[in-house]
Formats: sequence, C-alpha cells, structure tokens
Amino acid sequence: MGSIQPQLWECMQTELADKTILITGGTGSFGKCFVKTVLTRFNPRKIIVYSRDELKQFEMQQQFSAYQHKLRFFIGDVRDKDRLYLALRDVDIVVHAAALKQVPAAEYNPLECIKTNIIGAENVIENCLLRSVSKVIALSTDKAANPINLYGATKLCSDKLFVAGNNLSGDKPVRFSVVRYGNVAGSRGSVVPFFKRLIAEGATELPITDAEMTRFWITLDEGVLFVLASLTRMHGGETFVPKIPSIRITDLASALAPQLPQKVIGIRPGEKIHEIMCPRDDSLHTVEFDDFFIIKPTISFNLRHYDYTKTRLGEVGHLVKPGFEYNSKTNPHFLTIDELRVLHEDKPGARA
Repeated sequence: MGSIQPQLWECMQTELADKTILITGGTGSFGKCFVKTVLTRFNPRKIIVYSRDELKQFEMQQQFSAYQHKLRFFIGDVRDKDRLYLALRDVDIVVHAAALKQVPAAEYNPLECIKTNIIGAENVIENCLLRSVSKVIALSTDKAANPINLYGATKLCSDKLFVAGNNLSGDKPVRFSVVRYGNVAGSRGSVVPFFKRLIAEGATELPITDAEMTRFWITLDEGVLFVLASLTRMHGGETFVPKIPSIRITDLASALAPQLPQKVIGIRPGEKIHEIMCPRDDSLHTVEFDDFFIIKPTISFNLRHYDYTKTRLGEVGHLVKPGFEYNSKTNPHFLTIDELRVLHEDKPGARA
C-alpha cells in the first residue's frame, strides 16, 4: 500500500466529520487501532465500541480517558439482534470487525463460528437497514478466497451477505461493502507474538508449519487506513483488496531470531501453504487500481447501476486479464528479512 494522498486524506476527513460510528468487535486489535486513529486524526461526533467483553471495555476506557466525551461503550454480542438494534440508534457508519477468527478453533467448534460469523453478519445487515445507517464496511480475510477451512467459508458467506444487502435497501440510503486483507502483523493470535514469547522463554528452536509457506502481510495502521479509505471510495457492493507485500514464514522466523534453528512441524487443521485474495475465478470481475483491487459484485442491484472501474472519488481502474490471481506465493512484492526485522523490532512503549 502506498501512502495516503492529500486529496484522499481530505475526503476521509470530510467523510468522518461529525459522524457517529459504531464498530463491532471494537475491543480487538483492529478495533483499538481503529478507535485510536479516528479519535486522534479525525473529528467524529462519537464512536460506539460494541463488544461482549466488559474487562476489555474497561481497559479501553482507561486508555482513551482523554476522549471520553466522544467515546461510548456498549456491551453486546452480534448474535443478539435486539441488543444490536438498540446500539445502532442514530449511527451513521458501521465497521463490522466482530468475528471468531481462529482457524483450529473454528474447525472444532463449527456451530459457534457459524453463529457469530454468519448469523451475526445477518443481524448487522438487517439492523443497519432498519436503522437506515448510511455506510457499512465489513472486514473480511484472505481465507475467504477459495476457502478450505470453516472460518474462511463463514467469512465468504458473510461477504456474500453484505454484498447482497445492497439489494435489500431499496430507496434507503444504506450501502454495504467489504474489505479483504491478509495477516495483520502483531495482532492477537498472529505468529509474531507467539514467536516472541518463545524467544523470551529461551526456546532453542522455532516451530515452522511449512518451509514453503507464504502470507500476505499488513500492519494494523495500514489496515485501518485502508478501511477508512474504502469507506470514502465505496459505491456499495465492492470487495476492496489492498496491494500489500507477502512474507515467507521462514524469513519471519529468521528476522525475529536469526540465531535459532527452525523445526518444521506441519500445518494446522484447515491451513493453506499460500493464501489468495483475488481468486482466478473472480478475474472477470476484478478491477485493478494503483494501490488496490476491487472485486465487483456478481449480482446487479435494483435501481442502481455503478461503474466499478471508477471509485466514488473518481479514481480510474481497469479490468485485469482473464485468469489473473492475486496469490501470496506469486505476489511481486516480498518483504526482506531486514525489512521484517525493522518492522517487528521492539521499540520503547511499543506493543506487538
């Protein structure tokens, strides 16, 4: 991803000015970074953090005490449709980040994953329609592209529900879009905190699932800014995919602990060797821009005919060639070991 251009930044400022924003799953890694970014760099009327963990909400209240006049906390679960409806009163923008994300946990607890990631998504959509929310962005994952695990399958289903939501809004102003990106460096559950913990505990080797494994890589700050940019660009119905680098898992281990040998332990249930963000089968619907892709909806929306080769800001893209695939293995941009070391080095006051 390139840096935010001044014109886009100005449009983002206008988009968020004096708006009430609700974020589901707002106490997670993305949510905390999102709240910090919007409160410190933009001028919203209010941010509502909707989540089910009261301890994490309490900790966030302490962290953002200087912004208590603009921050509200709402305990609730996306599975609870009535509670969500109450939380959405007078909300202008929704960012849907709540999900069960752990691949092995989803394989062992499939119905729980379905209840949150699919039923919860439908609850968000229906309540946003009832409350006439202006814009909704749902966070997706590279695992939703050609999914082989339950988590990815539920997120693909969620993506389809949000896209189809545009057909339900009729003459209401509600618009739904999706943002899909890869592994978030240093987020809860990512391999970086796991490796760092092993190193701190004096591990004599680092476990590697597969020596060939690659992943798309994005920082929390980049993910938040891409979501906000997509919110500004969206017509409704698009799936936004950023152009981001890939990493080799062996390079990541070498960057964090060059002195430690690596031991291949095999992939976990439902895991891929490489990830995809724009599948080959979607190439007929994929539009390339300078710093991102848009996957156009495969359905048409009643009363709406958007030209998805142009964003709402006038940025112009072009359809990719048939058979194009955006794959972490064939991605032209890989982070080097030195770049990974700089990205993940511990700085005073920093948290992975």
